[in-house]
Formats: sequence, C-alpha cells, structure tokens
Amino acid sequence: MISRYALPQMRKIWQEEEKFSLWLKIEILACEAWAKLGRIPPQALDTIKKKASFDVKRIKEIEDEVKHDVIAFLTNVAEHVGPASRYIHLGLTSSDLLDTTLALQMKMASQIILEDLDKLIEILKEKAAQNKNTLMMGRTHGVHAEPISLGLKFALWYEETKRNKERMMQADKNISYGKLSGAVGTYANLDPFVEEYVCEKLNLTPCPISSQIIQRDRHAQYLSTLAIIASSLDKFALQIRLLQRTETRELEEPFSHKQKGSSAMPHKRNPIICERICGLARLIRSNSQAALEDIALWEERDISHSSVERVIIPDSTTLLDYIINKLARVLRNIIIYPEDMRQNIDKTGGIFFSQRLLLELTKKGLSREDAYRIVQKEAMKCWQENADFRHLVKHNSEIGKYLKDKELDSIFDLQYYLGWIDHIFQRLGIPTR
Repeated sequence: MISRYALPQMRKIWQEEEKFSLWLKIEILACEAWAKLGRIPPQALDTIKKKASFDVKRIKEIEDEVKHDVIAFLTNVAEHVGPASRYIHLGLTSSDLLDTTLALQMKMASQIILEDLDKLIEILKEKAAQNKNTLMMGRTHGVHAEPISLGLKFALWYEETKRNKERMMQADKNISYGKLSGAVGTYANLDPFVEEYVCEKLNLTPCPISSQIIQRDRHAQYLSTLAIIASSLDKFALQIRLLQRTETRELEEPFSHKQKGSSAMPHKRNPIICERICGLARLIRSNSQAALEDIALWEERDISHSSVERVIIPDSTTLLDYIINKLARVLRNIIIYPEDMRQNIDKTGGIFFSQRLLLELTKKGLSREDAYRIVQKEAMKCWQENADFRHLVKHNSEIGKYLKDKELDSIFDLQYYLGWIDHIFQRLGIPTR
C-alpha cells in the first residue's frame, strides 16, 4: 500500500535495482582500496571494474536457495566477473555493505525531504505576508480568546517548519557515516584505510567505532526527526480541518471542479487531503517507536532490527515526502473566507475585549481582583444572554466610575490586537509590506 504514496525520486532510492547498484559500487571501491594497498593485482581490479554486474531476477533465484541476500548478490556478481571475483568482499561482512548502503539511501532521502521543506517554508512565508492583517479569532481550548491574524498563524507554522529543517539537517549529518570494519568491528581482516577510502569516495564519514553494525541510535534519531516533522504537518492539517468545519468556515482545502465529496450527499466538501496527512503522520510516529526498539541488540549484533528497518525507513521517508508535498499543494491553493472570519469575531458580542478592559481598570487604581470581578460579571452575562459586551459595560455603574464613554470606546478597537505584528514579522524575517 505504501508504494501508492511514493513520489518518483523517493521511489527510486528504495528500489531493489538502486540498492544493488550501491552494493556493487561499495564493493568496487573496496577493491580499489585493497589494490592501493597491494592486496589485489591491478589486472584483477581492471577485470572486476569491467565485468562486475548483477541481475535482480538472478539474485532472487539464488536467494531462494541460500536464504541470504548478500551471498546471493555476491554469487551473481561472481558469475559475471569470473575468477577475479575472489577479491570481492575481501575481509568484509554483510553489514559493512548493508549499513553503508543504508546510510547512503537515508542521505539521499533526507536531501529530498530538505528540498520539500524548503518549498513548504517559502509557501508559508508568502502566505504569512499576504495575510498579515487578515483578522480572525484566536481560540484556546476551542473557545474564543482574542483576535489574531491569519498571517500570524501562517508565520507560526513557517518558523516551526524552519526548525524542522534544522532538525532534518542534523539527522542527515548524524546518519552520514559508513562502516567497513569487519565481523565485529575490529578490522581483524581489513585495514582501516579501506573504510576511509570508501567513505571518502561516498562522501560519508567513517564511524569512529562500530560493532558488526553502525549503532542504531543514529537511525532512531533520524526516524524520530521524521516523526517530529510529520507531527508538525499533522498539527497544521488539523488546524485547517478545524477551520473548515461548517460552523466555522474560515479556511478550506482546495476542491477541484469535478471532485466528489460523498457517494450519498452531493453537497459535501470534505477536507480529505488534510485528513490523509493526519492519518499518515500517525504511521510515521509509530515507526519512530520501532526505531527506538532497534537500539538494543544482542552483544555485537543480532538481526532483529533488520526486518524492521526494511519496512520503517523506506515507508517513513516515502510517507513524509508525500505528505509535505500534499500540504504544500493545500496551502498554495487554500481558500480563505475573511468575511466569515469577521462574522466569527463578532459572534460573541465583543466579549474578547475583557482583558483590555480589565487592564484599563487596574490603570485607574482598582486592584486586579476587583477589576476581574467586575469584568467577569458582565462577561458571564454576555455569554448567557447573548448580549453585546460593549453595551453591558457602558451601563455598568461601577465601571462608569473609572472609565468615561470616550475611554471605553477606545478599548473596543480591533486593530489594537495587530499593534505588534510588524515587530513579530521582522523578527522572523518575513516582509511586512
């Protein structure tokens, strides 16, 4: 099922053909290193480089018999190379090949994800600038709090996505390590030069120390980073879904001309893309838990992590690539309803001005407790009677002792809530126009 979500670049990384190509590249580089050390005759190296090849179908046939993928691969390569193949895989263990290849694949995947994040960052920056002064109601606990702007919401997502890019860069750096140190990491049948040579050619760093494998805390950090990024996308998509509810209707994901929302109800316009993003983010998070479980292995290595990684790493990178692109499409074409935003602001009769009224009363000398009691009384009446908060306040004799009509009028100013927005945008490096 995951393959349906794979975009072309990411799909290629995890295909069998690509994996075996990387295996072959590593084996040939190792032979080059051995040749420089005088362990492989130049003529044999030339033969290996000219003839080394593989056939995926043939590898599968051999694997069905020997039940070992690396041995099947090496056997097939030997069929192409001939007698000189005795120099291939010299001193190496399977994990030298597997873990170094996996590092390369994860690096390639992270580069795609970083490009995706760059695209999302630019979209969010643009949407924030465009909607800097688009007033909407801010909500806490799902209840009206105080007005914000839609641009501020996009700016919040923009800054979070920038942090996620930094996390991804760190995870990419931490996974960019290769390992050719032999069966238990002692180089007993190798020379560290082989590892250094191969890693340099592959733009990897040799692991300072390893067992039979590269330690799985590196992979767990990588998967955890994917999970954090997916959780941010989940949050953004969830907020769009909440704001698309009929009772709110402030944002809406794009709905194409021929799209159908329901097999039963022709009127339906459902946020299916955002719901899909939220759902797939759950898979990525659950995969990160499996990566954490893979850290603890028996002694120098067991194989319990291997089967897990063959699923969670291709799936998680594929899914994250997919949902970033899906969210980017949603945001690029998002439908905004500023009139509904204004209607929702007005829905509670100006009750959200309560904090500003409270502060103005304390400026006049009331204790905070007394001011809070007076304002809350009128606010509760506003809630219960669906009344106009401004009207109630103006007819409150206690408030009238401290604030005149003109002073009260100045309190009920929506633009007040955008007073520092340029300052916030400047801190984020978003144009204020």
